[in-house]
Amino acid sequence: MPLRIEDYALIGDCETAALVGRDGSIDWLCWPRFDSDACFAALLGTPEHGRWLIAPQEGTSRITRRYRPNTLILETRFENADGVATLVDFMPGSQSGSSIVRLIIGERGRIAMKTELVIRFGYGATVPWMTRLDDGTRRAIAGPDMVLLRTGVPLRGEDFKTVGEFSVCAGETECFTLTYTPSHLPPPAAENPLEQVRANEKFWLDWTGRCRVSGLWADIVNRSLITLKALTYARTGGIVAAPTTSLPEHIGGSRNWDYRFCWLRDATLTLLALMNAGYIEEAQAWREWLLRAAAGKPDQLQIMYGIAGERRLTEWEVSWLPGYHKSSPVRIGNAAHTQLQLDVYGELMDALHHARQGGLASSESGWELQLAVLGHLEEVWPNADEGIWEVRSGARHFTFSKIMAWVAFDRAIKTAESFNLDGPLDRWRLLCRKIHKDVCRHGYDSELGSFVRSYGSRELDASLLLLPMVGFLPPADPRVRGTVEAIERTLLVDGLVMRYDRTVSDDGLASDEGVFLACSFWLVDAYVLLGRHDDARRLFERLLTLCNDVGLLSEEYDPKTTCLLGNFPQALSHIALVNSAFNLNEAAKPAKQRSESPIDNVQGATAS
Repeated sequence: MPLRIEDYALIGDCETAALVGRDGSIDWLCWPRFDSDACFAALLGTPEHGRWLIAPQEGTSRITRRYRPNTLILETRFENADGVATLVDFMPGSQSGSSIVRLIIGERGRIAMKTELVIRFGYGATVPWMTRLDDGTRRAIAGPDMVLLRTGVPLRGEDFKTVGEFSVCAGETECFTLTYTPSHLPPPAAENPLEQVRANEKFWLDWTGRCRVSGLWADIVNRSLITLKALTYARTGGIVAAPTTSLPEHIGGSRNWDYRFCWLRDATLTLLALMNAGYIEEAQAWREWLLRAAAGKPDQLQIMYGIAGERRLTEWEVSWLPGYHKSSPVRIGNAAHTQLQLDVYGELMDALHHARQGGLASSESGWELQLAVLGHLEEVWPNADEGIWEVRSGARHFTFSKIMAWVAFDRAIKTAESFNLDGPLDRWRLLCRKIHKDVCRHGYDSELGSFVRSYGSRELDASLLLLPMVGFLPPADPRVRGTVEAIERTLLVDGLVMRYDRTVSDDGLASDEGVFLACSFWLVDAYVLLGRHDDARRLFERLLTLCNDVGLLSEEYDPKTTCLLGNFPQALSHIALVNSAFNLNEAAKPAKQRSESPIDNVQGATAS
């Protein structure tokens, strides 16, 4: 059975990423891109579905691990009665092909090690043809895919696996390099693994040296930023929500989704996290990816795209994989890409507004596209949609969706006024007032003293925590305070925030789920805006304890089992962590950056 989700760590090369277990087994890797078929899929099945193990032959008395400071180079230290050895894992960037390099360094005594390489292309389905080249390189080929294994360790074939035993003494190092390249190309030349680790360390140290984060929590914020960089597809600037698919939101349940795509709704928080931390180039690349992905007919705007802007993300199920701890189905693709989710229009406009404010583009860049998108939004904002949580129970008039439609026109007004751009400002102002009045009339329940999940319901939704942050109402408004207090009463489990109450809110799925970590960070941000700084700090520090031993977070957490749930590591959780830290500790506060709003757009915001 796979390890606990929190027992994995991430390595990557900004093209793809792998999950390395604390037992020394790489159980997940898609090659050559984040969204390619997996060649190691043991995470969602068994070792027979592909993995690469390097570990002591005998049991270990102690396993510890860490990232080398300010890098994505993972070190796993094995100790037993015979000695100590450290396994170093990383993925060097290379023009000749994506690679995993594994170094085993003897530190004390003599420790007997073993390796087992099981390559299975096509999500564990395809056994490749393995041959040995003249220089000793082992080559695995199946159709378009080729993987090359280079090492000085003696190996042998056994039951369609490549296995070997070896020992390392103090001061010795054994090296393994696994490289992917298309099968129609000649094998790339071998590179020196020791030189690669030095170059990779320099790359990350140079990158983290640009970071503007300081003071309290700087280390964990820096780790989240490194994770976010690792989830970036360098060729396009797109940032995947996670490098995995189908890690469940409830063990044994069916809430198993493919997150190896880029969501528009993460746009603004991602942009602010990068810009505030000093990563202007990455923020610029993300902004350019947004514009390219959104380009086209406005009525064809999607909520998510592939890492290069692909639109067809057809969802299908992998019948031969049993799923993580038998949580099925395993899904590839994501059918939610066809849904109408009105909030993404607001996210797109908000992100592009902040990009201009941050000097990421000339003022008019992309404005014609924005005008076209806004013209379409004028027509569709009154429609029901599937909402921020992508429900599969049918469209509703979700309150947060309408709020973000308001955000779209509000940011358009701000942009046009700030940068002297042409647009129908009077019509947009009228629309802002109309949408604002509509939300306050139909999305607010005076008996509950709170905004509600959808028009006419009495359900709560954690997305409403963002209401003051997007500037819809000022934090001091009693309806904002009432909404936060109502969410505290109804959606907290062990002090952490559920997206909504599954016992009363139908979302079209039967299984349960954990608390949603980004929502808990949103509560931190709401506390900051409400002046509840002690509450904000307590909750933030509690959330930091949920990071695993190398500082990574998944999508959700189960307070009952105290285990992480959902796809891992999750970009939105780390983005939310970074922004909450800025809200608590830095002069640049994302919550205030987003919440500033022209006075005339919130005047008369009554609950009539």
